[in-house]
Amino acid sequence: MKLITFTADGSQRAGVLREDGGIADVSRADSQIPECVIGILAGGETMRDRVASISAGIGSDHILKAEAVRIGPPIPRPGKILCIGINYKDHIEETKSETPEHPVVFTKYGNTIIGPDDPIHLPAISHAVDYEAEFAVVMGRTARNVAKEDALGYVGGYTALNDVSARDFQHRTSQWTIGKSFDTFAPIGPVLVTADDIPDPHTLDIKLRLNGEEMQSSNTGQLLFDVCDLIQDITAAITLEPGDIISTGTPGGVGAARDPQVFLKPGDRVEVEIDRIGVLRNPVIQGV
Repeated sequence: MKLITFTADGSQRAGVLREDGGIADVSRADSQIPECVIGILAGGETMRDRVASISAGIGSDHILKAEAVRIGPPIPRPGKILCIGINYKDHIEETKSETPEHPVVFTKYGNTIIGPDDPIHLPAISHAVDYEAEFAVVMGRTARNVAKEDALGYVGGYTALNDVSARDFQHRTSQWTIGKSFDTFAPIGPVLVTADDIPDPHTLDIKLRLNGEEMQSSNTGQLLFDVCDLIQDITAAITLEPGDIISTGTPGGVGAARDPQVFLKPGDRVEVEIDRIGVLRNPVIQGV
């Protein structure tokens, strides 16, 4: 099931993207369904099944045309955005980094979140803004001290994320946060695919295209620390809650590692494509 967040008639609410391209306005069809994706995830399997049932049998009066609404980020206000650095072998090699013994965890913040077709704003103070295609995990249950073998049972769904990075700010210090957390630096979407529709998250092709040219291409089976490793490691220290995001790292092909280097510029168009999830497209414009 593909969950989305959309705005129509002046209100923001959750819906289901149907196979025919229509949007099932499930919370309007059933008042017991939350109006946000996080609420649906927090409702667990019972709520997920209810949403799926309502979507499948919904009347035409509650089906909206995609072009009639604004589709936003599936999780507009995540409580936490935890990102993983140097988690693909080819990216480790291209950045000449040491292979980490433990997941390298850093954060982005809510100001970075934008949705499909929203513009990435290039800050005037940075001249080295890069792209990073990433496979993102969205938690569906409160998780603390989760064993690796139980980890997938805590996942609510999966989406695509572009870990946009100002390299000149990222590398000013050993801490990456400021270079990762400029406004608009975490496009996500276009949908959140519920975990039951992706039983194995480690078999998915992931690609990034810049102005139609393929820049990154890999598979989530190449993750150094996989989804289960990451949930086990993070929840040993941090309680994760429904809607929290773990972005699992980027494969090789980033702009900063190319010769010559390739950084984003106004007028560019970036596409992150992941199997089963779809294509996340964002234009690039000059910011302030």
